[in-house]
Amino acid sequence: MDGSSTQRDHCHHVIIVGGGASGVLMAAHLLGQGHPETRVTIIERGPMLGCGIAYGTTHPDHLLNTRVAQMSALPDRPGHFGDWLSRTGRRVTDQCFVDRATYGQYLGDLLSPWREGGDASRLRCVQGSCTGLRETETGIVARLDDGTSVLADAAILATGHAVSADPEPPLRGAWDFSAPANSDATVAIIGTGLSMVDHVASLLAAGHRGGILCISRRGLLPQVHALTRPLDLGREDIPLGASVSAVMLWLRGKVRAAEEAGGTWRDAVDGIRPHIAAIWRAWDIDERARFLRHAATYWEVHRHRMPPISSERVDTARRQGQLSVLRGRFDSATWRDDGRIRLVVTQRGHARSSAFDVDHVIDCRGIRRDPVKHAAPVVRDLLDRRAARLDPLRLGLDTTNDAQVKDATGWPSSRLFAIGPAARGALWEITAIPDIREQTFRLAREVFGSRQLSTVKGV
Repeated sequence: MDGSSTQRDHCHHVIIVGGGASGVLMAAHLLGQGHPETRVTIIERGPMLGCGIAYGTTHPDHLLNTRVAQMSALPDRPGHFGDWLSRTGRRVTDQCFVDRATYGQYLGDLLSPWREGGDASRLRCVQGSCTGLRETETGIVARLDDGTSVLADAAILATGHAVSADPEPPLRGAWDFSAPANSDATVAIIGTGLSMVDHVASLLAAGHRGGILCISRRGLLPQVHALTRPLDLGREDIPLGASVSAVMLWLRGKVRAAEEAGGTWRDAVDGIRPHIAAIWRAWDIDERARFLRHAATYWEVHRHRMPPISSERVDTARRQGQLSVLRGRFDSATWRDDGRIRLVVTQRGHARSSAFDVDHVIDCRGIRRDPVKHAAPVVRDLLDRRAARLDPLRLGLDTTNDAQVKDATGWPSSRLFAIGPAARGALWEITAIPDIREQTFRLAREVFGSRQLSTVKGV
């Protein structure tokens, strides 16, 4: 990679913009796996590190959609999260699904070794919003909203998903869990993914009695977790470079083989998961776009599954008639004179739209939003100055496979990087902890650190 040797020899101060899951994992690996003199400054506008939008919830029924055994922050220590749970008094097994607030606390504790003692000087946490990053001949300057600046050798954008902070009324955002004032109110949820599952859990836990109408184009809900025996697939087994249709046909064959061996489709999906980035990189832009149009939704409902207890809640509400799922396209939502909300939906297979009157509407249409309109201020500034560009499919910032941000001409920076959901274009499936921990671990060791492997400190 261009400039990588310079980074390893001289990059001793790194700014991380964003203190959510991606930022904390990056910081922990930089401090533990990187150059021993590396210093890190995290710039985070919120009061807590490690939470972000995913782990900032405090609701006990908002669960991780992955078992404890797969949620270690350290790829070389798979039992790290389970050990932390034991040390902090949580009596769970490695097959449990714990609440996301607990995981946010775990992420925050990852940085404990560098908050006190002799290593405390290596970590600095700044609460504020980064509004700009500018490269100079000797480093990079981060500008904050209070007018101050931070100078470093490199910066890493860990700004997370581009989501709308203020959805247009009468819609409420996916991260707004305020319950309707009337427990008999009719609630509509646009989208049927994992965010919908969280809202249903919140409503039911609060004693909500009214109807819940869930709307999505295909009406697909996340599949439920069950124990798996992932297929043992090597890189040589994967049809890299094959068309989307050929890869899907191959995957269906693996599903049949798993079921014939007494397993389930989950064995095939979990077996292919480590190779998703390689499959994505082997496709050209047209094939990637074809996958997003025709196959991504089906892959995601099988890949991003919900815990059994969450599935039971949803299934019970459906059986009792409280919750219904409508296949259709959401067209509009407007206030009525009586304070209710009129939803206009074009149901699948219908030429004309239908109207539904409800009391409360929650927008859970997922994370594929406009990466410019909903960008963090620092990202918008980079795009405006042509110091960064979007990937061709507008999933996020355009980067190299080593996370270097590309400017408007396609030239990769040697000082500015982007990780996790902020830069999905290069790897696509880089939104879950198991994927982000691998990316941040590799970058810390191979790009920012020495090539000598060391052990991340325990927390």
